[in-house]
Amino acid sequence: MCCHISTFAQYMEVPRDTSYTIISTFFHNKKYHPNIELAKQELPENVVAYENVVYTTLHNTPYGERELRLNIYRPKGKNVYPALIMVHGGGWNSGDKSLQVPMAMAIAAQGYVTITVEYRLRPEANYPAALHDQKTAVRWARANAAQYGIDKKRIAMSGCSAGGQLATLVGMTNGSKRHEGNGEWAKQSSKIQAVVSMDGCSTFISQNNIDDTNEKARKHNKMPMTAQWLGGLYEDAKENWTEASPVVWVSRHSAPVCFINSQLSRYSDGKEELIKKLDAYGIYHESYIHDAPLHTFWFFHPWFQPTVNYTVKFLDKIFKNTGKRK
Repeated sequence: MCCHISTFAQYMEVPRDTSYTIISTFFHNKKYHPNIELAKQELPENVVAYENVVYTTLHNTPYGERELRLNIYRPKGKNVYPALIMVHGGGWNSGDKSLQVPMAMAIAAQGYVTITVEYRLRPEANYPAALHDQKTAVRWARANAAQYGIDKKRIAMSGCSAGGQLATLVGMTNGSKRHEGNGEWAKQSSKIQAVVSMDGCSTFISQNNIDDTNEKARKHNKMPMTAQWLGGLYEDAKENWTEASPVVWVSRHSAPVCFINSQLSRYSDGKEELIKKLDAYGIYHESYIHDAPLHTFWFFHPWFQPTVNYTVKFLDKIFKNTGKRK
């Protein structure tokens, strides 16, 4: 239980589903894919870490003063680098920022300030809280760019699974007031310059997804987690289902996207439609498909390092290397 309790609200702990971890995912997948190996979490010699930094404080919540935190990894020294904000997955319900740490450390070693972000999950909060938290994290990065050596003109976001959906939504809604929220650092822009989506869906409103969700709800007599997060089945929460679908919001302000996918096609829902819309605006995109027969490929060898390489190669191209290191 937390200390320094001053109100009844602060006696309430933030509800958390802690079932989704790197280790639990490894042992689950090892049974079916015995050749996989877990990527090591080792801070590279040339990287410095700043962990559990508060990026926003939410007031008047059922849990008291609710602090959201992030980790920062950056090359040693005083140079200025582009930033990559990294969003963990977990079905909008579980997981935490530690899931992104191995990749964050590896990418930081190649000339980026990487930032892994805590955000509100179910059952603490439904959509759009998670989106608003990510937008706030981008604004925080710009507001604190000088302290952490961030080039505020070069900020990207990556995400895995549910995090991929959120990262893509942030990038597609650049400049969209209805998606911004009322979080801190309002004087800063939440616009990002690139997105890397790792097995993140690009739409909720495909007929296939709507039908699948309805069937699961009927079969199990319980709403699937996606529907819970969005506030109900499609028929009851159409506005949220539409507003949370990145494919709906592509505009000339949207960011370039790198798609990195497994062999499991259900995690690419909406990708081809999104690509067509990016093409219509002349917005750059890349796609890579691993031979991975499992979803969480970013945790494991042999796919961990290629995923890091694809990400860095794409970001280097977007940020043009020139001016990347100042």
